[in-house]
Amino acid sequence: MKVSVILPAAGLGTRMGREKSGVSRKQFMLLEGAPILIHTIRKFLRSALVSEIVVALRQEDIDWVRGLIHQEHPTRPVRLVQGGESRQESVENALAALSLETDLVAVHDAVRPFIEPDLIDRVIHEAAQTGAAIIGIVPVDTVKRVHKNKIRATLPREHLVLAQTPQVFRFDLLKRAFEMAKQDGFLGTDEASLVERLEQVEVSVVQGTDRNIKITKPTDMDLARLFLAEELAAS
Repeated sequence: MKVSVILPAAGLGTRMGREKSGVSRKQFMLLEGAPILIHTIRKFLRSALVSEIVVALRQEDIDWVRGLIHQEHPTRPVRLVQGGESRQESVENALAALSLETDLVAVHDAVRPFIEPDLIDRVIHEAAQTGAAIIGIVPVDTVKRVHKNKIRATLPREHLVLAQTPQVFRFDLLKRAFEMAKQDGFLGTDEASLVERLEQVEVSVVQGTDRNIKITKPTDMDLARLFLAEELAAS
């Protein structure tokens, strides 16, 4: 089984804020001397199920990131492709670079460096069985549906999940989902939202963890440093 991992890393990270973080692109911020992107790549290299990693980047970052990856001495191919102006375009470009022999594609946020390798394996196994699977967690807070600033309903938490990544799909299924989205001009917030529109397969949810944080704002870096210190102490 050939499993390709796509890491869209071409974003500008506008929510991080250059004035507070020093850089505007969160995937390149440093944790213990290494960019967040490199920490994320390391996690997927630890999974025996992963065949290759494809990173979608802005053109001006490709040579620099290639040098960083070379220093990691990866045990499997890590390829770099040019990303797009949106996450969806970046994933689409990476899909076009995959071999037709690919069985499953896992898409993961480049700024989720604390994904656990056993969770990677679990969601891959689930997708191998069902065709489509994502990581998700049940919200701990009460969720309200609002209109402007007025509450319209309280949503039962047992029917809700907060979607995380990786999100894993059969290669042919994901390609069809992207082709349909392009034809319809549909822009999704994650890959599952594109696959759901096909109505050909139900997307399974594998229980995730609240440690699988997405680093999107400066305050997330404090938690990231804590999690990394815990990982290093346990290794």
